[in-house]
Amino acid sequence: MTKIRNYFIIIFLAVCVPAAAQRYSISPINADRVLDRDSLRTWVEHLCSRELGGRATGSEGGRETALWLEEQFKAISLRPIGGAWRHGFVTGDGLARNVLGLIPGSYTQPSRYVILMAHFDNLGILGGRFYPGADANASGVAALLQLARMASHMKECRKVYPHGLIIAALDAKEKNQAGAEQLWRQLSSGTLTDPVTGKAITASQIDLVVNLDQLGSTLAPLTEGNKRYLLMLSEEYTGRRNSLERVNQDPGFGFELGYTYYGSKDFTKLFYRSISDQRVFLEHGIPAVMFTSGITFRNNKPEDNAASLDYDILTARTRLIFFWLDKVL
Repeated sequence: MTKIRNYFIIIFLAVCVPAAAQRYSISPINADRVLDRDSLRTWVEHLCSRELGGRATGSEGGRETALWLEEQFKAISLRPIGGAWRHGFVTGDGLARNVLGLIPGSYTQPSRYVILMAHFDNLGILGGRFYPGADANASGVAALLQLARMASHMKECRKVYPHGLIIAALDAKEKNQAGAEQLWRQLSSGTLTDPVTGKAITASQIDLVVNLDQLGSTLAPLTEGNKRYLLMLSEEYTGRRNSLERVNQDPGFGFELGYTYYGSKDFTKLFYRSISDQRVFLEHGIPAVMFTSGITFRNNKPEDNAASLDYDILTARTRLIFFWLDKVL
């Protein structure tokens, strides 16, 4: 019996590696086993396909995107929140849908959560022109799915995260962040229930919101010629910047990090406080972080297609964000 037990321990350690300095702490390097550049590209290409028609809110392509996201959430072994994957709401353009899933935490009392989100809608077809929306925001959605896959794998490795991780693919960002508004209404009214505890997930239990909005381009570097960069917009003391700095010092990272929008106070305020989905949570006093690679001359144009992204850099950015997220959770 002892030999059999030791055999299974050896197999477990071969698949899931503890941190060197902490015998019983599972290292985030395990998540590298499911970090997949090809999946990121495949997901972006699908989201940008003519079949989905640019993913406009209220369109058939938007509905199909929500159904596809539900299938991806199931494949990653997320848990539906409030008994459903898709949460519909009405906008001026018809029925919109947020897609929500959960990776449960170990949960102290009361339960605490981090929201990881990205919007999946885009402009669709306007005046007969097709807007694929690769960077805006198929890149963020692909990163969202990859990060969820990595966090789910860490749970398989018996990693214990105190926080539950809410994975939110949001609709209607292009409609004044209506998807984020809907998620906030559900949290503030207590209509979302945790599938593990059976209790309502309330706004007061959200410790941090992390928004992924345009992560795949290298066309707006912080320093000319340096593709290895990432912007993190947050409040100085609530965004866990120190954690990102520590992770970035590890071999294999070495990103140029920016905490303002290219040094502009006004544009930083605009992009952080006004025109992306974290705005809704900031207005209600919830700490929030936005990760982005910046706006480029291709955004909101037909040229924002799957071939225009840098998938090696998107993969590296996703890995950096995950190693930071591993500390946050």
